[in-house]
Amino acid sequence: MDVTSADGTTIAFDRSGEGPAVILVQGGFSDRSHPIWTGMAAALSPHFTVYNYDRRGRGDSGDTQPYAVEREIEDLEAIIKHAGGEAMVFGGSSGGALALEAAAHGLPITKLAVYEPPYIVDDSRAPVPHDFEAQLADLISEGRRGDVVARFMTEAAEVPAEMVDQMRQSPYWEGMEAVAHTLVYEAAVVGPGNKLPAERLTRVNTPTVVMTGENSAPWMGKGGAAVAEKLPNGEHRILEGQAHDASPEVLGPAVAEFFKAG
Repeated sequence: MDVTSADGTTIAFDRSGEGPAVILVQGGFSDRSHPIWTGMAAALSPHFTVYNYDRRGRGDSGDTQPYAVEREIEDLEAIIKHAGGEAMVFGGSSGGALALEAAAHGLPITKLAVYEPPYIVDDSRAPVPHDFEAQLADLISEGRRGDVVARFMTEAAEVPAEMVDQMRQSPYWEGMEAVAHTLVYEAAVVGPGNKLPAERLTRVNTPTVVMTGENSAPWMGKGGAAVAEKLPNGEHRILEGQAHDASPEVLGPAVAEFFKAG
């Protein structure tokens, strides 16, 4: 199934379940077929009508240029309109950052759950370069897709360079290169230096839970707590035993519990 966004871009999605609408917003290196997102859809569909969509530039969705974060907000708005005019939203990682931006923009999101939006609020890790989006865009323009993936993994995800070198030899590296252009989009969504968008967060009046994993890097937990603190109607919850790649079998029920609460 698909909808047409405001700029004419086709946005593909799968729908499952029955009940109030819930929309899933993916983070980096993902489309709607990724096991985490099919797992989240399976965990939530017994209680909700779940819309699992491909963000622009990946999967079966289009990629109309020029890119802008506002276009991604319009994509989500198109899905919400198709779902009946309002919806609950769950976003993971940079998808959580996009969902927060959409809520700040005023989209009709009735409840919001995000998992580890990657904002950096202290010096417990190396900063992401302020011009990271431009750096990645330059590499894409030069056709260096593998270098885009490697730069993103080392500088944004803090994966050791030697591990990235090993990953380059893996069978899944080709798939990572295929979506390398969308890493420019992720950098745009999170913003320069992954800095907390404090003022915009104060505009999110939607009831929101910010979840982080007990086993994730400490800076992610601190960032999640800082997001929740800035939100007028936010709370922070730590998921026991989970890291950044949280299991849908744990994350799904936690999200469902929040969405079902009165």
